[in-house]
Amino acid sequence: MTAMRDFVEVRGLRKSYGAHRVLDGVDLAVPQGTVFSLLGPNGAGKTTVVQILSTLIKADAGEIRVAGHDLAEEPDEVRAAIGVTGQFSAVDGLLTGEENLRLMADLLHLGRAGGRTRVRELLERFDLTEAARRPALTYSGGMRRRLDLAMTMVGTPGLIFLDEPTTGLDPRSRRTMWQIVRDLVRRDGVSIFLTTQYLEEADELADRVALLSRGRLVAEGSPEELKRMVPGGHIVVRFADPDGYRRAAGRLGAGSADDAALTVQIPHSGGVGALRTLLEWLDTHAVEVAEVSLHTPDLDDVFLALTQESSR
Repeated sequence: MTAMRDFVEVRGLRKSYGAHRVLDGVDLAVPQGTVFSLLGPNGAGKTTVVQILSTLIKADAGEIRVAGHDLAEEPDEVRAAIGVTGQFSAVDGLLTGEENLRLMADLLHLGRAGGRTRVRELLERFDLTEAARRPALTYSGGMRRRLDLAMTMVGTPGLIFLDEPTTGLDPRSRRTMWQIVRDLVRRDGVSIFLTTQYLEEADELADRVALLSRGRLVAEGSPEELKRMVPGGHIVVRFADPDGYRRAAGRLGAGSADDAALTVQIPHSGGVGALRTLLEWLDTHAVEVAEVSLHTPDLDDVFLALTQESSR
């Protein structure tokens, strides 16, 4: 199997505005065909990272390669390899959906026949065919976001910077956008650089997550790896009868027992060993259980714990 290469490679990225250092030695890598999510509190430097990587501003220091091109030496080649879908839609509301896409095709010099073909493909893929000849200002929020992303895809970029893709969308439209992002990665091999304030969104979509705080990366890994970095996981067992509850509470820890609810809470680090041991003990001692639930920290817990530690 061919090893997955990094579409984006960043080492020692620094940026300051006067005496204020915004980025302080950031290293990161985005493998090809994956979703990479950059999280952090307001003012952490997320926007500055995206602006540098998308060639909008220059870094003070650092080595950056995008699609194999040195960003400082080959900015035009980098721009040709990327697309940017910002938080605020670039759609022209007075044009139809089809006209918005054709405008992008003309700007990219796809030619008359090639442009028509590409527009038709994207209208169908993003489920906009029926609305293609309606002004975009009549579109719902979800349709506008789909059209905006379709416009980014006209030039077949290898990397898309996706900023707050579901802000203001209802739950159904949000999940539709999530599926579109997954399809872009799976079918097209596109790399996604995702910035979002919805930590659930990063958990759903991202293969890897980096947490930025005060201009430094304080953690990086898969969502599951990051969740194991903070305490708070536990198993809750609710028993079917008081007798089983009393027997188990004495064995499993009365300090975490709730007599009224007939439940016992047991600390859990995230591995399967503790859960397996618990179930074997319950089975061996013929203790009847009404419910067993596993609670693990989520990305909100990771975000709060690690950014607070960084601030200290």
